Amino acid sequence: VEALAIYAACLARGVVFVPLNTAYTAPEVAYFLEDSGSRLLIVHPLFEKPGRAGAGEREVPVITAGGEGPDSLAALAASEPVDGPHATGADSTAVILYTSGTTGHPKGAELTHSNLFLNCAVVVPRLVEIKPEELRALATLPLFHSFGQTVIQNATLAAGGSISLLPRFEPEAAFKIIESHGITLFAGVPTMYFALLHFPGADAHDISSLSLCMTGGAPMPVEVMNSWEEKYRVPILEGFGLSETSPIASFGVMDKPRKAGSIGYPVWGVDLAIMDENDKPQPDNERGEICIRGHNIMSGYLNRPEATKEAMKNGWFHSGDIGYRDGDGCYWIVDRKKDMILRGGFNVYPREVEEVLYQHEAIVEAAVVGIEHESHGEEVKAVIALAAGAEISEAEVIAFCKERLAAYKYPRIVEIIDELPKGPTGKILKRELR
Repeated sequence: VEALAIYAACLARGVVFVPLNTAYTAPEVAYFLEDSGSRLLIVHPLFEKPGRAGAGEREVPVITAGGEGPDSLAALAASEPVDGPHATGADSTAVILYTSGTTGHPKGAELTHSNLFLNCAVVVPRLVEIKPEELRALATLPLFHSFGQTVIQNATLAAGGSISLLPRFEPEAAFKIIESHGITLFAGVPTMYFALLHFPGADAHDISSLSLCMTGGAPMPVEVMNSWEEKYRVPILEGFGLSETSPIASFGVMDKPRKAGSIGYPVWGVDLAIMDENDKPQPDNERGEICIRGHNIMSGYLNRPEATKEAMKNGWFHSGDIGYRDGDGCYWIVDRKKDMILRGGFNVYPREVEEVLYQHEAIVEAAVVGIEHESHGEEVKAVIALAAGAEISEAEVIAFCKERLAAYKYPRIVEIIDELPKGPTGKILKRELR
């Protein structure tokens, strides 16, 4: 709750807000404070130890969002009130969101007041057609992440709706809140839907209040989407975006053909294009990099002009995702550019293999990665987690895929583990599996 008040206060006073993951260590905190040039750190009591240690390395003052005393949020709130909102410009930086940093140090994407305003005041209301008095959203996506911050926090409150906070996602707790609070909107990453579908006590809860579900952050397996909609009769709209795009770039909509596995259509005021390696637009059904332009694009990476220039070639933000547009103008992601596996000269897109793995009833989580191979360059490896009580051998998994995929695509190596590693939003971390 304190985070919501701090966020609003910062933006009202023209102070740049830099949200941090509460799982960060002291050295990571020190890096983000120094890179962003932050002059104050406000920490939750559970995050106080690494927060104070990291801030101490950079001599940044700390305020605790709890308790009392001169360095508490309560003391700050008791100070003299200001006259009113600071006169910020539309192009002034409002929030700096740090990218996941899969290569090198994380970069800070500078999002402007205009970026955030248009996403929450124009884009989301066109996707979520729920009356304000009936709009009750479950906030279990981290609010330091762009998806939770824009779609749940900003857009729901701007529309006059309400949010119910669940700091740590657990299926039982989520079901209880949806039922008791009459939640009408749920937004989650795919792994949350997996967990809810496979939760043994799911049928004990009535979640008929739900009107709409949304997903993003990672590709939603078609089997999972179909299973959810068949069981609960609630549509899931899948979207696409990045920290650099505030985040929404495309989304499924109810008044156009809904296609399971797609990322929908460009949202209002945003253009998408499929480009080849020379930034030449590709025709329908031809694969290339998904590029984006519009009101949602960041102003740049903080203090990194070269990285900004590389990402913003020819006026388009280059997402790093490989995809295509079909004849209906609907967009599809094939995979991340960096995730593509080159096996014996053939391109293997992990998502295609993962879709097949999710078709097996024993498999609840799956990720496919490339590993070095002496003769093929890379080999296809599948890492999976099984449903409770399920049994299947590595050889059976390979045989299952072999029947459904071309010879160069199916995994030759399978590893079965209890649970796949995930980030703070529940997204499977392939970099750890590699």
